[in-house]
Amino acid sequence: MDHYDDPQQTNDYMQPEEDWDRDLLLDPAWEKQQRKTFTAWCNSHLRKAGTQIENIEEDFRDGLKLMLLLEVISGERLAKPERGKMRVHKISNVNKALDFIASKGVKLVSIGAEEIVDGNVKMTLGMIWTIILRFAIQDISVEETSAKEGLLLWCQRKTAPYKNVNIQNFHISWKDGLGFCALIHRHRPELIDYGKLRKDDPLTNLNTAFDVAEKYLDIPKMLDAEDIIGTLRPDEKAIMTYVSCYYHAFSGAQKAETAANRICKVLAVNQENEQLMEDYEKLASDLLEWIRRTIPWLENRAPENTMQAMQQKLEDFRDYRRLHKPPKVQEKCQLEINFNTLQTKLRLSNRPAFMPSEGKMVSDINNAWGGLEQAEKGYEEWLLNEIRRLERLDHLAEKFRQKASIHESWTDGKEAMLQQKDYETATLSEIKALLKKHEAFESDLAAHQDRVEQIAAIAQELNELDYYDSPSVNARCQKICDQWDNLGALTQKRREALERTEKLLETIDQLYLEYAKRAAPFNNWMEGAMEDLQDTFIVHTIEEIQGLTTAHEQFKATLPDADKERQAILGIHNEVSKIVQTYHVNMAGTNPYTTITPHEINGKWEHVRQLVPRRDQALMEEHARQQQNERLRKQFGAQANVIGPWIQTKMEEIGRISIEMHGTLEDQLNHLRQYEKSIVNYKPKIDQLEGDHQQIQEALIFDNKHTNYTMEHIRVGWEQLLTTIARTINEVENQILTRDAKGISQEQMNEFRASFNHFDRDHSGTLGPEEFKACLISLGYDIGNDAQGEAEFARIMSIVDPNRLGVVTFQAFIDFMSRETADTDTADQVMASFKILAGDKNYITVDELRRELPPDQAEYCIARMAPYNGRDAVPGALDYMSFSTALYGESDL
Repeated sequence: MDHYDDPQQTNDYMQPEEDWDRDLLLDPAWEKQQRKTFTAWCNSHLRKAGTQIENIEEDFRDGLKLMLLLEVISGERLAKPERGKMRVHKISNVNKALDFIASKGVKLVSIGAEEIVDGNVKMTLGMIWTIILRFAIQDISVEETSAKEGLLLWCQRKTAPYKNVNIQNFHISWKDGLGFCALIHRHRPELIDYGKLRKDDPLTNLNTAFDVAEKYLDIPKMLDAEDIIGTLRPDEKAIMTYVSCYYHAFSGAQKAETAANRICKVLAVNQENEQLMEDYEKLASDLLEWIRRTIPWLENRAPENTMQAMQQKLEDFRDYRRLHKPPKVQEKCQLEINFNTLQTKLRLSNRPAFMPSEGKMVSDINNAWGGLEQAEKGYEEWLLNEIRRLERLDHLAEKFRQKASIHESWTDGKEAMLQQKDYETATLSEIKALLKKHEAFESDLAAHQDRVEQIAAIAQELNELDYYDSPSVNARCQKICDQWDNLGALTQKRREALERTEKLLETIDQLYLEYAKRAAPFNNWMEGAMEDLQDTFIVHTIEEIQGLTTAHEQFKATLPDADKERQAILGIHNEVSKIVQTYHVNMAGTNPYTTITPHEINGKWEHVRQLVPRRDQALMEEHARQQQNERLRKQFGAQANVIGPWIQTKMEEIGRISIEMHGTLEDQLNHLRQYEKSIVNYKPKIDQLEGDHQQIQEALIFDNKHTNYTMEHIRVGWEQLLTTIARTINEVENQILTRDAKGISQEQMNEFRASFNHFDRDHSGTLGPEEFKACLISLGYDIGNDAQGEAEFARIMSIVDPNRLGVVTFQAFIDFMSRETADTDTADQVMASFKILAGDKNYITVDELRRELPPDQAEYCIARMAPYNGRDAVPGALDYMSFSTALYGESDL
């Protein structure tokens, strides 16, 4: 037989019968059980480090997760692993892990790093079994037996009262599943109805135990019921590994309960604490209800159709930010302060920590508040995006209407003109004129093709942006497109008719034709110029308005050449008029090739000249507005770049003050209050920045390259700063309250703070369990690594961390230390006071209570003791046991 561990070792957990038998591994059923069990056992520890394995012989080959597993289960740090991918790096990591196992007294035989790196399943399973024996089974001790025998004896003791359960080994004794169910029922009887289980139904028994253990005991499912039933002799090592998890899950120590304080303090503190609890519950309920009502409003994304409606929504949101939210921020801060003060007073009174109603914890309120702020951020972003969208839609809609109106004006009468049959009775010259006029019209028609395409493109964009009046836009666009198609068909039909007639006619007037050809494009140019000069524009930066200004200047530079062209066209018309007058040509006083008259050209030219200075003025005004916007950006950025770092600096300074030990607690409190005053005095600068931010929003400025800080960043930082200084002052006040209540000297407080700060490595103001344990040991506490030491430490943790948050605050630390060191009244001293008041009677009457105690405390005591009046033979009086039961409960004294 080949062994992975030395049978000669003297350690109890390394008995010869536990040696790894390679031949048994050839059994596929056993190998399957061991693979599943060992993999689940490893993952139950690796998940504490945020990882896991899938294939036990593959995932340990590089040694990284093997070293991590050993660190988790041992609580010790191993040598730094190699991060390379080469074989030599993997062998080095595995050797470090094997050396660590050997350092724990385990002598490994025939297990080498090369076999693990090569993925040898036998060697890997053998190594994991060795680790399980050392770290999960070795320390089990029951009645002077340890390791396997101790675990077996523990199972026998726990299952002895159960019928049909006879645990003699770690294989066939567990096949029916009743042993697992008995262990769970013995410790957690509410989880399993043991009376309904049947020995002849092992599959149900096993699955019941495995499912309950996984769901309620956090024990992973390491075995398959079918594998256990289908195997003649289940794998012993898999069963031992799984059963050891039950042992560790049920072997925790019971929490210790604290008892009693002095009579008067109990009465006074109970009254005050109950009022604080009621105040907290009411304040928490009101705040949560406000958050519940506010979030749906912030999550409402119903869009509006007009800019005015969206601006009103933005104004409502600003009112919420300025008027409604700040008081709720103060209420939230006060709620946390009240909660911390209440918890401190409860700890000083040795009372259980206050647990608010379900859903009203500070964490619940913080979560709800986080949801509120998330909805608030999303709502503001949506408002700004909607305003931008509506602004874009209004611009596009106006542009669509202008272009459509120009086009409709141009097409007015064109269909009737194309349908005329005037060529049927026209002379030759008239026919030529009609043909040339039609050619000019076709040129004009082609020139308007771009405008029709632009109209269709704008309509498409309005549809894509979900414009509210899209149906009317679509109808108008469709009408234009249909009319355009009809114009094309009519144009083609008229050309064919004129060309047929042209063969009969030969006269042509070249001057009118030239006029028409030059007048039409010039007219289109003027119409395009007028359209561009009247086109609205939207810009957001200086650069954009400068670009428009440059383009406008370039357009003005073309006006002299355009004027020459106009004069040339008018010269052609004048020449035609001269020829008509000279030769008495019967032209009826009109140009047969075009409808564009010199009067129209002059009128449009004059209109263009009037529009140019208007455009200049509009560009100048927009340039001035953009300069004002840039000034607002720079003004806001300059202030934000000062206020943002100032808030961060103050946060860091408050953190340092809270952990420093300069002076007494009163000095620290005065220092913090001065800090608070200086912070409050800074509020006008925040308000000034809010005013600048409002001006920016009113000017519809959406970006600012002069700072990385937004008003949202400044608001959140300011609220956190106010909350932090208030919370820090509250913590120091609670420390003063603890010091005075427990009689702790300033030197002791300094010593406690020095010890706490020494072990607070990350300066977070809290200690983790291991840091807290090391701190206690440094102060002289004897906390061993054995089961008794762990139980004692668990008791201490239940005192300092009653809510199981996993951290210990300085306040909880000094509360605990003050309990251990201060000379306070004990419950025995309180009851001794009872005997002094009672004298030889062994009871106290109501009148004596009212005479000896302050009125409010006496009445509160009488109310608390009302259920116990009459127990004693003397009516209206309390004997010693009734008095103690009324104050401390049945089992505290």
